[in-house]
Parts: sequence; structure tokens; C-alpha cells
Amino acid sequence: MEASLDILRKEHEVLDIFCSLASIPSPSLKEEKVIEWILDFCANNNISARKDSYGNVYINIPATDSSKEPLMVSAHMDVVGDSSPVEIYLEDGFFKAKGRTLGADDKVGVAGALMLAKELTAGFAPHPDPLLKEKGTLLHGGLEVVFTRDEECDMTGVEHVEYDKLKSKYILVCDADKLGQFQISGASYTNAKLTVKGLIGGHSGIDIGDDRRLNAAKLIAELLAKFPQGAYFKDETGVITSCNLGAIVAGGVQNAVAALVEDGVKSDNYIKEITNKSATNIINTLGMASYSIRSASAEKEEELKRMMASLVDEFNRKYEGLAEAEIQFETHLKPFEKAEDDRVENVYRRACEKAGVNYEISSFHAGAETHIYCHNKNADGVTFMPFLLGLADVYNMHSASEMVDYKTILKGYEVLKNTFIEFNLV
Repeated sequence: MEASLDILRKEHEVLDIFCSLASIPSPSLKEEKVIEWILDFCANNNISARKDSYGNVYINIPATDSSKEPLMVSAHMDVVGDSSPVEIYLEDGFFKAKGRTLGADDKVGVAGALMLAKELTAGFAPHPDPLLKEKGTLLHGGLEVVFTRDEECDMTGVEHVEYDKLKSKYILVCDADKLGQFQISGASYTNAKLTVKGLIGGHSGIDIGDDRRLNAAKLIAELLAKFPQGAYFKDETGVITSCNLGAIVAGGVQNAVAALVEDGVKSDNYIKEITNKSATNIINTLGMASYSIRSASAEKEEELKRMMASLVDEFNRKYEGLAEAEIQFETHLKPFEKAEDDRVENVYRRACEKAGVNYEISSFHAGAETHIYCHNKNADGVTFMPFLLGLADVYNMHSASEMVDYKTILKGYEVLKNTFIEFNLV
């Protein structure tokens, strides 16, 4: 028989912390109530905490052994969703919220970090873990915790972190969606904008026999057929570099689009509407396309961009005087690249093994706060080395059917605690 929600909260403090946090709605840039709850929790448990002028929260637990390095844990306080009430219930081993997002992303990470801070402040005492020193105390290099705002929308919270006040080199960003995930690199996000112009154009009847009048819609299709699509480079951790065609706009669509806007037409098949109303009696002179490029390797991204640019150059030589193409690249997020230092990776492996948790070392093909941390430096001028890890199995993230397996929250906290202990035993 499944335990009730109330019993679970009484028996496992980390679950109680999670449910308390998840019960507080905190959409991006409206995290004030959860910030207040965190600061009250810290005050009630003698944990040193403060917030900065932007609203990010910092916890600092001093070292008990100055010869050891500090370790930092990070999570974000905002969730996808609105400010409506969050009513949590338990069903078949999963925490869910009635009619809305639960906010397990990333209240699981915040709960784990707060539980670790509370236990560490109390000295892990007394504790049966044989890894710990006599009387249940652990000599450690200190713990820094950062809780950020606005991760889900624009990541402005992590952009405003007071990096010059942090001492840690290694950061555990607790924001992956599966227990045992340990992600050592993540992809950049770059837009590529391609424009193809026909230099003459004309009437599709009267001028169609003139070989100089090239159709830009046909030309951009020819060029795009040579561009890569999908995974461009993979390694043992997964897809490292990819290229995806987002949209193509070409031909006599201007009047069709203008008519739809003027008439206020709302259609489930607007592409068909535009196609039906587009002009076919002109030799098109303009075509445009947009791409997304993602890469966890700056070197491979540059290689891909050079290849695309060389295809454009080849096109321009072929159609000189008749048509021209241009490609522009806009970087929106720099890559989080794999580091050569594998200390924390090895620590994490041992932490999972001691908890009986299967782990996966991988690269993820999206962006996260790791991408911002890895391009900044700490108080000593050392570049941060972040890792993205999961503390629970979260399903249907960002949707009204979002849920989290409560047993994995317990295991996730065990892994996080083991990671801190193992880090300080090295």
C-alpha cells in the first residue's frame, strides 16, 4: 500500500522541502515568494544566506579544512507556469500538481541543495556512513550554493551572478531531468541566415525564355540541397554538432502575406493559404532561409560554418552576374565544452556506485546555465568548470501533466550528498 503524501513528508525531509517549494508558484521574474521561503528556511536552520540586488540567493558554508577546495551547487528558482495555486498530490509513486505544471524543474534541484546545506551545517552528525570521519563529521573545503532567477525565459539570473565573490572552481548544476544523468558538455545556439537574389527577374511568360533571368526560389533550393541537415558530428557522448533548416521563404509571397494580414485571416494551414494566393507570374528574385546550428565543440561549429560559407562562395562563382547569395551567422549562446579535467566525473561515478544508481556520462544538445558559468571566472580568476546533473526522474516537463518519481528524489539526494563527500575525500 502506497504511503500518503503527509507520511512521506514527515519521514523524508528532502521530500518535505520539495513539496513546500513546489507549492509556491514562481514563474520567471516572479520568484519573490520562493526567495522569501528559502531565506526563512536558511535563517531557521542557521545557514548563512543572502540575496543580491537581482534576487539571486547565495549560501556559503565555510570550510572545516582549508587545504581542500570548495564545491558549488546551483539550481534555478523559477518554473514554467503562472502564479495560480499549486496543489500537490501523490499518485502511483509520482508527485503531481492539479491542472498545472508541478515545477519539479527545478524545485528538485533547489530542495537537494537546501537539504545538503542543512546537513552540512549540522556537521553530518551523527551519521553511520563509513566514508565519514569519527563521530560523523566530515572535513571539507566548504559548500557554495547559488539559486538563480529567470532560467526558463532569458537566463538573466545567471547573467547577474556575482561571480567575483565565489571561490569554487567546480559547479554542479542540478537541472537535468533524469536521475544519474551527468552531462559534461552542451551545445551552443547559432542562427544562420541565407539570402539568395536573382539579379534580373521578369515575367514568367514573356521573359521565361531568357536564360539570364534566374528564379531565386529554384536557386535557393539548389543551394540548400548541398547544405548538411541533422547530426553533423557525433562522439561517444552523443550528438556534438548539428544543423537544422528552420524555414524557407521564397517566391511571390509578399502580396499573399499582406492580404492575409489585412483581412485578419486565421488559418490552421496558413502555409497552404499563402501558397494558394502567391503570384506565379513572376520570375522570383528573392529567397531566404534560416538555420539553427548547435555544437558542444567550438572547433566543429567553425568547421561547419566554413563549409556552409564555402558552398555559398561556390554558388556565387557559378552564377556571377546572374545571382548572388549571402550567409550570416548570429551567435546566441556559446558552447559548454568538455573539459580535460575529469576529477568531478570520477567523483560522480563513485557517488552513484555507492548509492546503487546507474549513471550516464553524456553531452546534451541544448542550452542551460552551464553555458554561462563556463565562460566566467571566480574570485581567483579561475574559469568555472560546470556539470549538469539530474537528481530525479521528471516526466512531461513544462506541461500540465508534469510529474516526478518521489523515490528518485530520495536517491538523487543520496547521490548529491555522496558526491560532496567523495569530492572531499580525494
